[in-house]
Amino acid sequence: MGSANSSVPTIWTFDWVPDGPRGFVRDLRLRWACEEAGLDYQVRSVPFEDRGADHLAHQPFRQVPFLTDGDLRLFESGACLLHLAEKSEVLMPQDAAEKADTLTWVIAALNSVEMVSLPWWFVGLSNPPENPLEDWLRSRLDVLEGVFAARDWLAAGRFTAADLIMADVLRLPWVRGLGSYPATDAYVARICARPAFEKAHADQMAHFAAADVARDGET
Repeated sequence: MGSANSSVPTIWTFDWVPDGPRGFVRDLRLRWACEEAGLDYQVRSVPFEDRGADHLAHQPFRQVPFLTDGDLRLFESGACLLHLAEKSEVLMPQDAAEKADTLTWVIAALNSVEMVSLPWWFVGLSNPPENPLEDWLRSRLDVLEGVFAARDWLAAGRFTAADLIMADVLRLPWVRGLGSYPATDAYVARICARPAFEKAHADQMAHFAAADVARDGET
């Protein structure tokens, strides 16, 4: 691991990944949160191909992202996002009811949508005649289509951490390609057109592009 300045949150990601995951590695969620909230932060990396004891000490499943913030250590993108959200009312409202709604929708994105869409995708990689999880995922997307047809934001009548995480879960191309969901499509496009997302995405892509250059220089 590289050195980190303990005075600002440090987002840890891989030093390199293959082309396919680029733009979707979940450190982007934390970069995006910091950009939305105007928080100072830094990005450091751990090896993708040799995930050693230092990595395991911070993330027991040897995944990314994980976050260090002073003496605090967090892993899992949802936990890291909620930690960052508490630093700014931009991401986490202070009104009790609005905060409750925001927290509820953050967990819904992770537990009710992503936990269905990812298994559905993995099953689909084997090209079964029918994906047994497809109806389950469609039922989730049908609910969200009704939500987005009725309102612009998930909580507090404005952008919050709930919209950040839900849009990131829904923007995956294999999810967007599953049927006609015009209100959801418009929601994802609008949220991902935010300057903070565009910067976070560009920064992640640049991070991995620089890693390509470094790897080429080693060969």
